[in-house]
Amino acid sequence: MILAHIHPGTAAGPGPWEIASAVGALLAVVAYGLAAGRLWRRGDAWPWWRPVFFTTGCGSVAWAGTGPLPGGPFTAHMAEHLILGMAAPLLLVLARPLTLALRASPPGAVRRGLLSLAHSRPARLLVHPLLAALLDAAGLWLLYRTGLYAHTHHRPLLHAVVHAHVLTAGLLFTFAVCQVDPVRRRRRPALRGTALLAVGVAHAVLAKTLYAAPPPGTAPTTADLRTGAQVMYYGGDLVEVALGAVLAASWYRATGRAWARRRRHRPEPLPGQ
Repeated sequence: MILAHIHPGTAAGPGPWEIASAVGALLAVVAYGLAAGRLWRRGDAWPWWRPVFFTTGCGSVAWAGTGPLPGGPFTAHMAEHLILGMAAPLLLVLARPLTLALRASPPGAVRRGLLSLAHSRPARLLVHPLLAALLDAAGLWLLYRTGLYAHTHHRPLLHAVVHAHVLTAGLLFTFAVCQVDPVRRRRRPALRGTALLAVGVAHAVLAKTLYAAPPPGTAPTTADLRTGAQVMYYGGDLVEVALGAVLAASWYRATGRAWARRRRHRPEPLPGQ
């Protein structure tokens, strides 16, 4: 989130926190490309669309912080929220960066450290679908239905903290729902689907409340407020449908593998039976 989005017509450009996030996104793209290139050079398979997803996701994060977004200040802010908290996390998670890091790392301390971190108790708790859903939805309600959003207008550091929370919470929730990277315990699709449905309802209800009343301490125009609420409502629906499709595809693959294993181990009928 950048101050130029909140105060239209000012000469304020991206601040140091926004520039730092854009540089971090660029460095992440370079690191991902080097790791993917290492796999390709040694003949390992790594689909071309994963680097495309990762680059697009990082580019979206950089653009949300430094580039102009359409609409009034509240609409632009909501477009940024949609990018940072939903669209970019989906692209980044589908790129499977943890899997890439594990495969590209040489056997030894680095790979063991990554696995230990991914399988640690704090990591398991953070990517539990219900806890990740709570962090994602509760953070948004706290931001928009208290005076926190108004305070971010005048406090760049608080603004950057909120920016980081939206992105981090979106990544954790998307990772928890999709579970395409290696985790110690894979949660059942029903639990992940329940978490996705709960967040979808929380987003929809919050968007409807924003359509009726702005965040406390702010006074956007009626048109800007309603357009921003619609961006949150309909844009969130689109990303949640995509998340549901990823979840359904993973359930289908897991069910197919289980059915194939049962079929392989099923005893052949005796002649005449």
